[in-house]
Amino acid sequence: MTRKTVRIAMNGVTGRMGHRQHLVRSILALREQGGLDLGDGTVLWPEPILLGRRERALREIAERHGLEHVSTDVDAVLADPDVDLYFDSQATSAREESVKKAIAAGKHIYTEKPTATGLAGALGLARLAHAKGVKHGVVQDKIFLPGLLKLKRLVDGGFFGRILSIRGEFGYWVFEGDWQPAQRPSWNYRAEDGGGIVVDMFPHWEYVLHELFGRVTSVQALATTHIPRRWDENGKPYDATADDAAYGVFELEGGAIAQINSSWAVRVNRDELVEFQVDGTEGSAVAGLRKCRTQHRGATPKPVWNPDVPAIEAFRDQWQEVPDNQEFDNGFKAQWELFLKHVYADAPYHWDLLAGARGVQLAELGLKSSAEGRRLDVPEITL
Repeated sequence: MTRKTVRIAMNGVTGRMGHRQHLVRSILALREQGGLDLGDGTVLWPEPILLGRRERALREIAERHGLEHVSTDVDAVLADPDVDLYFDSQATSAREESVKKAIAAGKHIYTEKPTATGLAGALGLARLAHAKGVKHGVVQDKIFLPGLLKLKRLVDGGFFGRILSIRGEFGYWVFEGDWQPAQRPSWNYRAEDGGGIVVDMFPHWEYVLHELFGRVTSVQALATTHIPRRWDENGKPYDATADDAAYGVFELEGGAIAQINSSWAVRVNRDELVEFQVDGTEGSAVAGLRKCRTQHRGATPKPVWNPDVPAIEAFRDQWQEVPDNQEFDNGFKAQWELFLKHVYADAPYHWDLLAGARGVQLAELGLKSSAEGRRLDVPEITL
C-alpha cells in the first residue's frame, strides 16, 4: 500500500457542524481507520489545516485532537501549492467570497450549503469552478442517513407504485435565550447575517426531493417569524429579523406533491426531529433520519370515521419496520469518502456546486413566494 497525504484546508471548524460532523466524525474518523483505501493500492491520509479567525480556539481544537496545523491567514494557506482541497463550513454570509478565492487558487472545493446568499452568486461559483477545471462538491448529508437510504431503497424497488405525495415535518423548539441558552447561534435569526430557516432548510429539501422523487418544478411558501425577540450568546436581547418557520408546498416533476413544514418554534411530537411520509398507490412509508416504516396496499387497514366513540386502534402499530440490511456509516463521513474518491480516483460524483445552486434557487424563490403570496415556477438551471 502507498500512503498519499492529502492536505485539506478546513475553514469554519470552530462551529458546531464544522467541528463535530466534518472534523471529528469525518476527517479524524478516516484517520482512525487508517486512511481511505482507493482500491488501487493507494491509501489517502487526510491532513487537516484548521482555518478561522480565532487562533486561540483553533489551537485548542488542534491540541485536543493531536493536530499540528492551524492558521488565521486564509490567503497564505490557499497560496500553498501543497494544499489540494479547500473545505468551507463558515457562516453563510462569508462563504461565497472564500470559495471564490479557493477556486482562483486552483483548489478542489468541498463546501457546506447554502453555497451563497443568492442564486446569482451560487451559479457564479459553479461556473467559475467549471471554467477553472477544479473538482467541487456540496454537502448533502440527509440522503446519506439510514432512514432516507432505506426510503430510497423502497423508491428504487418500486414499492410505492405511483407516488402521490410527500409530507415532511421538521423542527424543534429553540430556546429564546433568556431563561435557557439557545441551542442555535444567534446569527441564524438575523437576516442581515444570512440567517433564516428558509435559507437554511430549503436547500436540504431541494436535494432530498430531487434525489428521491424528482425535480422541484414549483414552490409556494409562507415564511414567518414566530418569535420576534431573542437573546444572544452574551445574554443581550435582539430583534429576530429572519424567519424561524416556513410552510412550503412543492410540485415535483412527474406530478407528486410535497408539503414540508420547517420550524424552530415547534415542540416535537414525532419519533425523530424530521420525518417524511410518502404515499403511493401501492404503499406508504414514514422515514426519519434512522428509522423507516412501511404499510403496503395489501396490509392497509380500513379505518372508519366515527367521532362518537373513542379511537381504539393503535395506528402506529399497523406499520412494519424496514430492516437495516447493511451497516450505515456516519452520513457526513460517507459523503466525504465519495468526494475524496472523486478527486483522487476520478470516481463519479454529481453533488456539485450546480446542485448546490439549485438549493439556493429554491430558498430564494421560497422567500419570494412568501413575500408575494403566490406560487412560483422553479426553472431548470444550467452552467
